[in-house]
Order: sequence, then C-alpha cells, then structure tokens
Amino acid sequence: MAREALALLDPQPNLDYLDATTGGGGHSCLILNGNAPDGRLLAIDADADAIERARQQLSRFGQRAVLAHANFADAPAVARESGFDRFDGVLADLGLSSDQLADPNRGFAFASDGPLDMRFDLRQERTAADYVNDMREKDLADLIYRYGDERDSRRIARAICQARAKNPITRTGDLAAVVSGARRRRRRGIHPATRTFQALRIAVNRELENLERFLEGILGIGARGARIVVISFHSAEDRLVKLAFRSGQTEGRLTVRTPKPLRPQADELAANRRARSARLRCAVLK
Repeated sequence: MAREALALLDPQPNLDYLDATTGGGGHSCLILNGNAPDGRLLAIDADADAIERARQQLSRFGQRAVLAHANFADAPAVARESGFDRFDGVLADLGLSSDQLADPNRGFAFASDGPLDMRFDLRQERTAADYVNDMREKDLADLIYRYGDERDSRRIARAICQARAKNPITRTGDLAAVVSGARRRRRRGIHPATRTFQALRIAVNRELENLERFLEGILGIGARGARIVVISFHSAEDRLVKLAFRSGQTEGRLTVRTPKPLRPQADELAANRRARSARLRCAVLK
C-alpha cells in the first residue's frame, strides 16, 4: 500500500522522517524524493541483509539517508545516536518482504525447503526450530492459535509433537508437510501452513512486544504535526495500532486520521495477493 501510505505521510521538503522498517529501501526512496533537497531520513531494519540492500538503493541520496541495523522498538535510542532530535513523519510497514520470502535459507517460506529459522535479526539465538522442537504441546497450540488465528491449532500442535518424537523438525518443508496433514479446515487459495508459519515468525521475532514498544516510543520522538503511518498484516498488530492511536487521542496527544483502516485497492490485490491482509492507519501528533 505504498501509494496510500505516502499520500498520508505526505513528505515535505527539508523535513526529517523515520522509515522504521526500511526493507529494501523502496518506501525510503519515495520519502527522500519528497523531502528533498535537504530533508533527512533515518532508515531502520532488524534484518542485516535488508539494510545492505537499502544501503545500495539509497546511496544516491548521500548523507541525507542514515541507515541503522536495529529493531524499530529501539527507535528513540537509535534516533539519538544517529543525530535526530525529532521526526516530522514516521512510517512502519510490518509486512514480510519479498526478499525474505524468496530466500529459502531464511526459513520464512513453506513453498521452498530450507532451514527452519525465521529470525529477522540473526544475532538472536532462538530459531523457529527451537520453538517447534522444545515447546510443550499445550504451549505450542496456544502460540499457533494466538498469533496465527488458527482454529486447528491443537491438532497441529499434536501432530508436530508426534513428528518430532521420531526426528527433530529442522526444515521448513518438513514442518509444512506435518501441518498440512493435520489441518481439517482448508481455505481455497491459502496454503494450509500459512497461519502456523505466521504464528512462529511472530513469536520468534517478538513482533507484538516490539510493536508495542515502538508505538510507545515514537510519541516521544515525533515533532508537533508529525504523521505516523503504520501498515499491519495481522489482526493482533492492527488491534495494537488501533488501541495506541485511540489512547493517544483520548489523552490529547494525537489525532486519528483513519477512524477505520484503509484496505488495499483491487489493482494492488490483483498484482500482489499477499496484500490482502494489509491494514493502514494514520495519526497526527499534536
């Protein structure tokens, strides 16, 4: 939803912005085009590979683009260390990037076999394989239900525990096969392992906890009138953003610009099926 996000962010000449999840740098480029000639951008990502791709993409902007390998939950500290006092706009796209999905060695995708990893930041210790092989059945079922909205979570957890009792599950292909065999309910056009993989990724990277910290932190580093734009892809993420914005509005700290989240247009859905879950919200700091 780059079109809608940039329209709401509306980058202005010579102002400073934060791209809290730069990925390959696509959104960052659009922001830097908008805040030229002297506006700066701090581009953050927890994925070192993403930062390197963004560095190449943003090199033409020179010192106007500042990159940091960090989690967006630490944005206030990273901003201070990078020489930014306040931001006039903040963008966070919480979706998994195409590059991450395309690399089987990262372990995010069930479509191609690879190590069951799923870490955004390889400096973390625990991988998805650790969760799958070490958690108790009940805890694993709860995780899959909570983070994946998966109604067959108990059947899936039971099947995983039965499979790992024979051999540890260390490959994405093996996990996808176990989950597919356990599910009773199937939705047309959606792989049976989609929700389980999503749940594990969210848990491995502590995505909801980090999102909460990010939403709390940006209130302290946004300038008056700063626009905060967040694109989420999971109901729990969207709920956190909605509640944070609503609470901020009640406290008189911000104004919500999107009472209901924006959804992808038909042309984007036709070009990118993964966008079907996207929800975009915007608020403006007072």
